[in-house]
Amino acid sequence: MKIEIITSKNAELKETGFGSVLACNDVLASVELLGHTVQVTECGSMEDLSNVVRRNPDMVILGAKYMPVAAGDDVWFSEYFEQNHIIFSGSTRETLKYDSDKVLAKVHLASLGVKTAKFFTAIPGEYKVEKELPFQFPLFLKPTDAANGNGIDDQSFVENFQEFEAKVLSLYTLYQQPILAEEYLGGREFTVAVIKGDNDKMSVSAIELIPPVSSGTLRILGAAVKLNDSEELKEILVADIGSVMDIAALSFNGLGARGFARIDVKTDNEGVCYFMEANLVPGMNRGTSYFPRACGIANKMQYDDVIGLMLDESFERVVARQASVLPVHITAGSPVGVATF
Repeated sequence: MKIEIITSKNAELKETGFGSVLACNDVLASVELLGHTVQVTECGSMEDLSNVVRRNPDMVILGAKYMPVAAGDDVWFSEYFEQNHIIFSGSTRETLKYDSDKVLAKVHLASLGVKTAKFFTAIPGEYKVEKELPFQFPLFLKPTDAANGNGIDDQSFVENFQEFEAKVLSLYTLYQQPILAEEYLGGREFTVAVIKGDNDKMSVSAIELIPPVSSGTLRILGAAVKLNDSEELKEILVADIGSVMDIAALSFNGLGARGFARIDVKTDNEGVCYFMEANLVPGMNRGTSYFPRACGIANKMQYDDVIGLMLDESFERVVARQASVLPVHITAGSPVGVATF
């Protein structure tokens, strides 16, 4: 197959995605091992996208969700390639909204009966006094759409109204959006790599994430911890893994994810599992990203095998399309313009 890996030229994006061009090159190397012709394409303009369509690849692997456009609406790669009849990896534009909006994902899954931490949103000055808050402290504050721990630090854990106001203001100033305030869950933290093929067979790789101790006894999995790779990634004991895998699978199916996703799960102090967020275009850096590392730790999969499994569903769609386009053969002696199939 002729394949292109599509990413955005905007290195400042704080959204989910495979990561830098280096991460896309990691994916490229694995796809080449599968015997395909593949290239990485950084898109920064509509001309870049038009050139991809003109090259007419058999499929595109989306390493980012969208291309920012100055003074215009972002161009979502999934939507663009669907409109241009090119098969793309991963979830549709309609499903990707749950990746970009943590609140939307929580509301949707809660409506399906999936447990998620209580939450509300806030902007500076919206709540004048503590008694107006929907529920009591402690709370955990973060942006509604940032990835990679952006906006999360020790100050995200708030125990009083003064701390609440200060963190809401700082996050709102930076992100210019309502801030997500969640009921603080004091239990364990997990991330789960989920891969699902056309045959509905699901591979679920769950691991525990243990950040270093920061303030007091807090363990905050924020941007600094992720950047420094100072958290521990740990295999889960069989006795603990069932409920984590169950809620990840329920969340994947409930969101309508396609192909692959990383689902984050946390427990309360009693060990009850709650959906936290979904990453539908997970990081794919060979050495540091959670998704391939979870597959390696939980299911002993090599990076190249992870890429192959992630793309199986997309490859099946390419094969099905190619099979549906039957070649035309002109039979000797047939009238001109009459074809046999």
